[in-house]
Amino acid sequence: MDKLKMETPDPTQSNIEKLAALFPACVTEARGEDGKLKKAVNFELLRQMLSDVVLEGDESYEFTWVGKKAAIVEANRPIRKTLRPCPAESVNWDSTENLYIEGDNLEVLKLLQESYLGKVKMIYIDPPYNTGNDFIYRDDFAQSQEEYSEESGQVDENGDRLFRNTDSNGRFHSDWCSMIYSRLMLARNLLSDDGVIFISIDDAEAENLRKICDEILGEQNFVVCLVYDKNRKNDAKYFSIGHEYMLVYFKSTRAIYESGIIFREPKEGVEEVRAEFERLCKLYGDDWDRVNEGLKKLYASWSSGDERKPLARFTKVDKFGPYRDDGNISWPGGGGPKYDVIHPLTGKPCKCPDAGWRFPTLKRMQEEIDNGRVVFGSDETTLPRIRRNLFDFDKQVMRSVHFSYAQTATLEFNRIFDNLRIFENPKSISDIKSLIKYITVNEQDAVILDFFSGSATTAHAVMQMNAEDGGHRKFIMVQLPEPCDEKSEAYKAGYSNICEIGKERIRRAAKKIAADNPGKPFDGGFRVFKLDDTNMTDVYYSAGEYDQSMLDQLVSNIKPDRTDLDLLFGCLLEWGLPLSMPYTSEEIEGCTVHTYNDGDLIACFDENIPDSVIKEIAKRQPLRAVFRDSSFADSPAKINVGEIFKMLAPDTRVKVL
Repeated sequence: MDKLKMETPDPTQSNIEKLAALFPACVTEARGEDGKLKKAVNFELLRQMLSDVVLEGDESYEFTWVGKKAAIVEANRPIRKTLRPCPAESVNWDSTENLYIEGDNLEVLKLLQESYLGKVKMIYIDPPYNTGNDFIYRDDFAQSQEEYSEESGQVDENGDRLFRNTDSNGRFHSDWCSMIYSRLMLARNLLSDDGVIFISIDDAEAENLRKICDEILGEQNFVVCLVYDKNRKNDAKYFSIGHEYMLVYFKSTRAIYESGIIFREPKEGVEEVRAEFERLCKLYGDDWDRVNEGLKKLYASWSSGDERKPLARFTKVDKFGPYRDDGNISWPGGGGPKYDVIHPLTGKPCKCPDAGWRFPTLKRMQEEIDNGRVVFGSDETTLPRIRRNLFDFDKQVMRSVHFSYAQTATLEFNRIFDNLRIFENPKSISDIKSLIKYITVNEQDAVILDFFSGSATTAHAVMQMNAEDGGHRKFIMVQLPEPCDEKSEAYKAGYSNICEIGKERIRRAAKKIAADNPGKPFDGGFRVFKLDDTNMTDVYYSAGEYDQSMLDQLVSNIKPDRTDLDLLFGCLLEWGLPLSMPYTSEEIEGCTVHTYNDGDLIACFDENIPDSVIKEIAKRQPLRAVFRDSSFADSPAKINVGEIFKMLAPDTRVKVL
């Protein structure tokens, strides 16, 4: 029976295995830090093998900084950590599919690599902006002059600086670049092939972030840089910088294209026009002149700068609603097909455009005519036009420039907390909600991740969206429990760290959304997990280093403060199962047996499990089964367990911890 590793996978060794399949001669062995042999890459030979494409010499086009290699190594370094479940701090623990995880997001992302690989549709993050104003993640990422000079080789062996170092040098950005680089490396793995990532940023690191994203996500997958106007600041020294950016990247532009996904949002004002049209029809029936007059009054009430104003171009109306009939029916670019199109009143062929008809065949043209999408003139001498019904063209692509006033977002947040200002600069709920709607309108069970959760605006937006359209989107929030300043309003209100604020915000928001949307069910709960050291003792990872004189340390390889629930969810991370599925716990002959998601995994962590319980578990034929190593008296007992499963559940994978 194999043992669970209980540590995150080693991506470096996995990549070397893949490389070995292509270039076996380039993979050799080297001694690691622990003195053991492991596979390594002979890069000189690999360069020779790829000599036609590798740039020779020291110069190449790349973006680098002091610490970049270390950031890559850090992202690939395995860790021995776990996520401990906290039902007492959760809401609807047994039924919710939402997650709130407390801990350093770099380590949490490592732990989620197996369970959520390729399963996240949308990531939104609002990382620190490197302004020096935020508290945690070393947000003022400027290194000291001495530190940077030493690391970047700008000093000689006697400690003398080799050239002049000005304040414009990269030492003010290196740590920030390293911080975001390693996290984006891991985040990319979690995105589905048709996934999208949004990253908020300001001028301080926008240029560097773009280069980092081009490298990690691929320049070809860049979509747009959204601009958010946050309002003017009258106390600015030179210019009022009231905008922020949001970089948008696809995981794979090709996958988006091949899947035929088209992102659209409702046109502003269309539903308002539809409601007024229906009201006017009830008043005037098919008196289209009076209906049209009523709609024109609505259009006239909008100011010239109103986003709804373009709808006023739909000046005509009939039973299909407002429409335009000014669409060009000619073949684009000229040289199109020419055939006879009969006028419905005169029975004569209509005038044909010089460029030919827009539709390739008469049959296709007739289909458009029958569906009311072609408008004829009074007789055959007038060229027909394409008709556009407003209610058929009620979608549009999202604008790249948005107005999003920071003060409005703050007021919205404060109202949730009884008008207390306990969090600075929260994101706008409506902004995040509009992104979620735009990306997931046709995938309403999507997983949405925010690993710089802050005040949990993303969770709030997900719940709001689900309540409005009946979706079943799931959120995963990750946040470091940054302590609140003892002088802050948050601390005075009883919140010791940002996670406490985020969790309470979700609780309060869920209650308000439920009150505002009666009869519209949504998942307003969340399971809380907290990052912690591994469930296993040191002996689990280095049993070979212990001898007879250390037997007193071998009583258990599991830490004494860990519960069955800790072990169960630790196994889920190891097996790569999501953390949001339902599970049951039951007593079988005095042993506690946990069944996760109807048999994806069955676990029993009791001591001295009798064969009858093992047989009962095997009869249920789970996909996976897990026991403690100490659940069995000796090796023959473990062999017997293996034989029971071979007989009753040959397809079940059995492991111990």
